[in-house]
Amino acid sequence: MARPPDQGLVMVGPILMRFGTDAQRARFLPKVLSGEHVWTQGYSEPNAGSDLAAVRTEAVLDGDHFVVNGQKTWTTWGADGTHMFMLVRTDKTVKKQAGISFLLVDLKTPGVTVRPIRNIAGEREFCEVFFDDVRVPQENLVGALNQGWTVAKALLGFERLFTGSPKHSQHTLHQVEKLAQQRGLFDDPAFVARFAQLQLDTADLGAAYTGFAEIAKRGEPIPASISMLKIWSTETYERLAMLLIEAAQDYGGMRDMCRNDEIDMHVVAPLFNAMGAKIFAGSNEIQRNILAKAVLDLPS
Repeated sequence: MARPPDQGLVMVGPILMRFGTDAQRARFLPKVLSGEHVWTQGYSEPNAGSDLAAVRTEAVLDGDHFVVNGQKTWTTWGADGTHMFMLVRTDKTVKKQAGISFLLVDLKTPGVTVRPIRNIAGEREFCEVFFDDVRVPQENLVGALNQGWTVAKALLGFERLFTGSPKHSQHTLHQVEKLAQQRGLFDDPAFVARFAQLQLDTADLGAAYTGFAEIAKRGEPIPASISMLKIWSTETYERLAMLLIEAAQDYGGMRDMCRNDEIDMHVVAPLFNAMGAKIFAGSNEIQRNILAKAVLDLPS
């Protein structure tokens, strides 16, 4: 049976392979592969989005458990998730990056409350998640205590690689081509020029993605320049989504699936997806800051 590439496959799995214990890999990876566990990401919080290191959700060690209190927000698939990987504050006496740990949490644990948020498309794709004296076994700590920032940065590399996949742009390019053929738009030289440019952009995206994927396959750390891939992927996808809407002409403003003699597709769905993709996995503005500081060595 086919399954979407969820956060267990593209984030938790690679992180456990690199930082997890043998016991953690034996316990979690089979259920990641089977789809029995659906993983969500507990990174962003109120006042800790772009400044991720400002997380305040606290985990206090009590015997062989951590007691977790706090809130996460923008939790993708939170209403459907069974487990969460999360950043928690375990030391408030050191600089903020140094006092963070990485925990794996069963969302059925008493004290966890999930509250859906309706997005611009009317879907409940992400949620708020509240933790009130939630007891998490110490064995669910990934990496060393207070070393979660290292794990978190590695996971963001995998997330940006996944977000940088050319598949959405390639699919939307095919939709634009199909619609343009139906509506005779390839007779318009201006349209042909825009379409050809986006064909080239999509091909460049595919080549860049292949290069970063090879780094991951070799088990090497994903470099900071992965931010370039995330920007190129999401902004190419957005440009294609806008061209698809324009190609639909009179039907370009229809919110829901359009089925008639001329069009058989959800014309605005790619734009809904593209706008969100520019924000999650670290907004594109943040990615440009990373490139400026970590890759180009520009002053702050």
